[in-house]
Parts: sequence; C-alpha cells; structure tokens
Amino acid sequence: MHFTSEQRLDDGVLEREFTLGLGEIPGILWTPASVSASAPAPAPAPAPLILLGHPPLGLRKMYPRLVARARRSAAEGFATATIELPGSGDRPRWPAAEQARADLRRAMEAGEAVSDEIIDALVLPLVDKAVPEWQAALDALLSLPEIGGPVGYSGGVISIGVRLAVVEPRISAAVLFAGSFVPRAVFEEARQITIPLHVLLQWDDEGNDRQAALDLFDAFGSKEKSLHANMGGHTGVPQFAGDVAAQFFTRHLK
Repeated sequence: MHFTSEQRLDDGVLEREFTLGLGEIPGILWTPASVSASAPAPAPAPAPLILLGHPPLGLRKMYPRLVARARRSAAEGFATATIELPGSGDRPRWPAAEQARADLRRAMEAGEAVSDEIIDALVLPLVDKAVPEWQAALDALLSLPEIGGPVGYSGGVISIGVRLAVVEPRISAAVLFAGSFVPRAVFEEARQITIPLHVLLQWDDEGNDRQAALDLFDAFGSKEKSLHANMGGHTGVPQFAGDVAAQFFTRHLK
C-alpha cells in the first residue's frame, strides 16, 4: 500500500488516498481523529474497520456518498476504506463487462426479462476479480498500527459482499444492499454464510427484482439475519435506515 495524498476533513477525520499493487488499484482510507497515526501520545487503541462497497460507477462519482458514510462511521469510532472496482473509474476498461452492460441496457429498454446469461456475464467476472483485490486491501489495511479488527463489510454489489462473507474469515458482520442483479450461483454461496447479516431493501427499486432479493435473503445461512425494507426507489434509502445499520455494526464490531 502506498499513500498518495492526505487531508484532514472539517470534523477531524483523516482522509488518505492510496494505491495497491503496482499503483493500479486506487483506494481511500478514512480514520477518526482520535485514532490518526499522527495523534499525540498516548496512542489510542486501533479502530475497528468497515469496508465500504459501492456500485461500479467509479470512486470519483461515488465519492460524495462514500465520504458521508465514512464520516458517519468515524463518529462511531470506525475506520473505513474503499477501493476502485475492476473496469471502473480510471482503471483500464474491461471489454467483456462493457458488452454485458450493453446487453443489459438493450434488454431493459426493450422491456424484456434480463436473462441468467446476461446476469452471469455482468456479475460473476466482477466478483471473481474484485474479491481477491478486497482481500489484498484488507491485508494492507490491517498491517497499519491505527487499524485493528474486527472487520465489517457494508454495501456495494451484493454478490461481492456474499462472496467476501463466504471466503474471508476476517469479516465478522456485513450490511448488504439488495439493489443489484444476483446470479443463480450466488444463491448457493449465500447458504454458506454464517456471520451476522443486515440487509437493506428498497421496496420500489425499479432496477431490482424484489422477489429475487427476498429469495436471496431466505437463502442466507446465517442464524442472525435481519431484513430492513423501506418504501421508495433505489436512491431513496431513509436516514433512519442508516442509523439502524450503524447500530448493527456497533453491536457486532465493538
């Protein structure tokens, strides 16, 4: 991990941009003022970490929403971090993903059902590539003295969250957003999840298959899982739903 910039936000949160690997994966780390690496002695205890997932729209476009989530989490004592997804932002274009998105747009504009083949082509390669990158980011983040466990995962492409919850034992709890297409294979992976889950569902999300979201929730193998459904479209998540998600992480990561 190589830090490329840092700034102190007006609430004291330290925001640091970084790159992973050979500089090909950009990311951002936010730490509360009380756990900054430059804080005066005595050094506070390392902060628990929440990984902030997001859709493949690019960090620059998603930044306002991500920093709002980060600042809210910092107020509760959490460090947060995110990375750019494959094929998004300034990362190299991914022809197969571009074709899958074009096929998806074509089907939706024609009013056709989105086929399993399109969903698989759109989501599964992204999951296969993004999850190891998230794990590499977690390796680097947990090596920092100001960051400690436990670790949570929040939001983003729900299939990425499912795969991470299955393969990454350092993740202790997850908040998942039911707002993206889910391949059939991911339903089988969902049955293997055992960590506590909190799922957010917008009931009137025009781009989401509500029944598929409910079926996926039913498939989760966790003994502790909750579904928080609200009326409204994809971007209409009410603030109190965020409060409930924050309480979930406080309960499980502190």
